Amino acid sequence: MGIEVVVEGLTKSFGKQNIWQDVSLTLPAGEVSVMLGPSGTGKTVFLKSIIGLLKPEQGRVLINGVDMVNSPERDIMETRKLFGLMFQDGALFGSMSLFDNIAFPLREHTRKKESEIRRIVMERIDIVGLLGAEGKLPGEISGGMRKRAGLARALVLDPQIILCDEPDSGLDPVRTAYLSQLLIDLNAQIDATMLIVTHNLDIAATVPDNMGMLFCRNLVTFGPREVLLTSDTPVVSQFLAGRREGPIGMSEEKDAATLAAEQQADTAPLPTGPRTVVPQLEPSPGMPVRQGALRRRERVMSMLGQLPEAARTAILDSYAPAAGGARA
Repeated sequence: MGIEVVVEGLTKSFGKQNIWQDVSLTLPAGEVSVMLGPSGTGKTVFLKSIIGLLKPEQGRVLINGVDMVNSPERDIMETRKLFGLMFQDGALFGSMSLFDNIAFPLREHTRKKESEIRRIVMERIDIVGLLGAEGKLPGEISGGMRKRAGLARALVLDPQIILCDEPDSGLDPVRTAYLSQLLIDLNAQIDATMLIVTHNLDIAATVPDNMGMLFCRNLVTFGPREVLLTSDTPVVSQFLAGRREGPIGMSEEKDAATLAAEQQADTAPLPTGPRTVVPQLEPSPGMPVRQGALRRRERVMSMLGQLPEAARTAILDSYAPAAGGARA
């Protein structure tokens, strides 16, 4: 089972530029979470801070009692072994075959025999649907295949926490849909805690148990997916609708004067009423039941009274017998 990740009061700056401040959230064990946000809001910086590759100025990231910000380096290095990290571009070595790329962490960090390494690597290659391509170089395969190879490499050390940095970047909608299903199937198989950083609305709407959004140096919200998907907060509504009208501008945020002028000039009616929350993806036929989804249902039902009405309705609808009973 995956491990809970507790983030408390995290603040990160580069020089005088404040990236985000006082970010607090909990990634529930074994559940899939998504962090949304416009480009330039520090989503990748947030991932690197969780794994201890960047040092925030304030706050803590607690994993199994180890603080990835302030604990001794040896403890951080040891805890980092619990992670699998999938980079935007796959981050594969161009001169190595896919097999050798995926085997690299095992050869670098373990003393396993080559026969055992081959067994593990071929298992992971099978999981991500790349059997037959293991001898190819990264330059000989498509971007989608490179993404899956990067995911296979993230899995070889049996991580309990998987971080995916914009896994959809450069992919067309069809391959993004395949990748979304792969992430859900993977969670069903290994029950790892997963955090996916993205600005892809298809992934955001269909994959996660929980969603958050970074904007304007703050965490706008984080919680059950239905809370964000039904939110009437202007920045969330604008982002989910893909509209130019709203707080998000080309460089990130608009000033008050621009917003006021926009509101006067814009005669198109803004969407009203709660948005439809599309069903979350289920594991493919033959896959085990997602244990994270079962735990999530119990957790969310216990906090129902604290949630906004639109989110509460969406949650109850998703768990109604007509919606498939055990949907999460």
